[in-house]
Amino acid sequence: MSARILTSLTLSAAIAAALASGTAQAQDNGQNASSAPTVATNATQKAKSNAKNGKSVQSLEQVVVTGSASNAGVRKIDASYSITTATDAQIQQINPRSAADLLKLSPGVWPESSGGETGANVEIAGFPGGGDAPFYTNQIMGTPLYGMPSLSFFEQSSMFRLDDTVDHVELLQGGPSVVFGDGQIGLTSNYILKQGTDTPSGDIGVTYGTGDLRRIDGFYGFPIGKNGWYGSVGGFYRDSNGVRDPQYAADKGGQLTATLTKDWDNGSLVFWTRGLDDKNQFITPVPLIQDRSGIFSDYPGFDPLTSTYYSSAMQHTYLESYPGGGTGVNLANGRGAQLGFFGVNFDWDFGDGWTVSDKFLVDGGNMDTNALFSGSNPQSLSSWENTAGTYPDNTVPTGAVYNASYTNGTGTITNPNLDVISQGLWHIHKNLHSVINDFRVSRDLFDGNTLTAGLYLAHYTDDDRWSLGNPMLMTNTPNATPIAVSYVQGGKTYYVTNSQGLIYNGGYNITENGESDNKAFYLSDTWKLDQWIFDASARVENENARNTVCNLSNVNIDGNAYTLYDNAVAMCNGSYSVTDYDKTHTSWTLGATYKLSDDMAIYARANKGAHFNSFDDMRGNTTGNTPPLLTIQNFEVGYKYSSDLLSADLAFYHRQFNGLSYQPSILGVPLGGYSTYGSDTKGLNFAVRATTPDQVFSITASGDWMQGHYSHFEGDAVFYGLPTSDNPTGEFVSTYEGKQLQRQPKFQVRITPSLHFSMPQGDLRLWATMEYVGPHTQDQLALQQLGSYTDFNVGAQYTYDKHWVFTLLGSNVTDTLGLTESNSRIAGNATDASGVLLARTLEGHQYTFQVKYQF
Repeated sequence: MSARILTSLTLSAAIAAALASGTAQAQDNGQNASSAPTVATNATQKAKSNAKNGKSVQSLEQVVVTGSASNAGVRKIDASYSITTATDAQIQQINPRSAADLLKLSPGVWPESSGGETGANVEIAGFPGGGDAPFYTNQIMGTPLYGMPSLSFFEQSSMFRLDDTVDHVELLQGGPSVVFGDGQIGLTSNYILKQGTDTPSGDIGVTYGTGDLRRIDGFYGFPIGKNGWYGSVGGFYRDSNGVRDPQYAADKGGQLTATLTKDWDNGSLVFWTRGLDDKNQFITPVPLIQDRSGIFSDYPGFDPLTSTYYSSAMQHTYLESYPGGGTGVNLANGRGAQLGFFGVNFDWDFGDGWTVSDKFLVDGGNMDTNALFSGSNPQSLSSWENTAGTYPDNTVPTGAVYNASYTNGTGTITNPNLDVISQGLWHIHKNLHSVINDFRVSRDLFDGNTLTAGLYLAHYTDDDRWSLGNPMLMTNTPNATPIAVSYVQGGKTYYVTNSQGLIYNGGYNITENGESDNKAFYLSDTWKLDQWIFDASARVENENARNTVCNLSNVNIDGNAYTLYDNAVAMCNGSYSVTDYDKTHTSWTLGATYKLSDDMAIYARANKGAHFNSFDDMRGNTTGNTPPLLTIQNFEVGYKYSSDLLSADLAFYHRQFNGLSYQPSILGVPLGGYSTYGSDTKGLNFAVRATTPDQVFSITASGDWMQGHYSHFEGDAVFYGLPTSDNPTGEFVSTYEGKQLQRQPKFQVRITPSLHFSMPQGDLRLWATMEYVGPHTQDQLALQQLGSYTDFNVGAQYTYDKHWVFTLLGSNVTDTLGLTESNSRIAGNATDASGVLLARTLEGHQYTFQVKYQF
């Protein structure tokens, strides 16, 4: 654990200890923390009151603060946009595999969470992302966790873990989010933390599950004296080998969060701190057989639901190619996070219609990646030895006598037909720091009209050290063993790999240092006029960034001509490329709601926003020649209805996206310069809930239907896919025009029926969720189809005497073979002539059982 994270955890514990010293004696009233009101803001109090009264995830009476200019928030049914919420209990019922997996609660969002606890790709209908999460922002208490939504080997859900310190989450797509916060044009999740209450209360839970999961959770909230001060502390720790057991801990770590709250009649002040130290296996694609387009079956020897290449035989390695002289790599460190957070929220009502709000957050730490990344498809050992790309001069040696052996000392290999694969061993050290402040002041101009002005400031840095490439030859088996290869020619021994099975040639080993400042000023006006509610907002934002990347030259690391594996390694040569980026853009949104009745409304909204360049967009481009701004204009109309028995939220949208860049060509000949293209998407988001009058049975359904394609793509472009005998280079010419948006299902739906039985000593809840994900494609050319799938989750929860809660959860209980992505480093069809495809799939069934005591 780093000194910085240790300091943060120590600070959290110290705050908790100090607060506990002033706690009044606990009084047991059978009420848990999530059902007690908080004092964070008026809106939070209302939201928690809704939770206390059992408002569902689809309830339109709930008050939300995300996307609202007002500190008091707005009822969902009054908002001229669609927003999804979930309480802590409802989050547990959804049983997300990770923080990213929870995002599918928002219709039209499809997180590819098959890569493990962290590092998800988050796709949003109509936003052509194609990987990572450029159009997703994660907030805690209304503040983004980092100044940029996403970078290579980083997206904001990886900075966050779900536990009992979360009171509820609000998920907003587009709409007013293009103006507030960091101006996110896609999806914003906002987690509101639990805080202390008038009555000391909390919980402690123990969980066991598949993959030898052992986890402990806890939360405690309490008053401090009688002067309106409150405190809380909570978190989790867990250790698990995972469904895909790598022969060491796949997920190991924990999180500690503390809050200190002061409540006055006119406002509140909240301090919160969090320490996160967690390590997670980053799941590498495994081989499958494509029987026909979109239909897949098992590859011999692999269970696609439980297998992984990772093993104890490759856990510890040393990378000589890492910038600065090499480094040791422990794959058990995975793709984790060691982060510290400190935030402050202040809200005050001065009277006479004046209110102010300020949200501040400083955080930082390491988010390293130690993982395998897919290379070429499986092949025989002799085929690998006779592939030109294996050698630094791209020439297969003639008359060579090969020697191959397992790197763990279990013997030599005599079978030239042994099934092998080459996977990249990548190590990325990423150090992030961010300071963000969002200040706003509101004034009631006249009855029903409120004007809000805000200033958003962010400063953030990214210091990286990358070692990419590093293909490691290994057996094509679960829990693989690396293979070392050499050959003898002319009486000389040539080492094709090193003793770890690694080749350093052809890698990408850089240092990168990015620094950026964002400044934004926004105005928002809300006007209630009879049955109408209007709002209009605009934001002027400037991003001023600099990115410095070392230049590379090929070197022979050890100076030995016979160690072929390191004779041409791209390494930093002492010079640097600096890219400056300074852009300003105005975003806006307009919305109107018409209340047909107290429980029914229709609304319309238009907005236009922009996505600024990230440090990754600057890398490889010169000052003044960086990619264009990505812009979107969104139009939607919606209908909302809410009653005790039925609620519905339906929204039809039309999203037009511009600014995607490519280099045009004619018949494969580049024309120079870059051109832009876009996409055009129409769709319907829906969320419906119905219940019987006695509340025994209820059913919810949410999802999205969309038709999206690339547009304004002119000319031809050159692509490189999987080499074949007819096309050994894999080069082909094609166009994106009219193709389905990659990695976005045309239709997805989640249906959850549930039963609730009241008993003399407690309550019993039973539920099941059917999830259908429709046809989706890996690539922008729609050549590698990934098919569709249906999986099922189940749950049962019994609450005894209000204190004891027993919860059994199961995910993918039918062991559905569902693909989320294939080999992302291959354009077009990634299936070879024998039908083999490397792909990520859903994990197999996983069950967890938790016993929790609430007090």
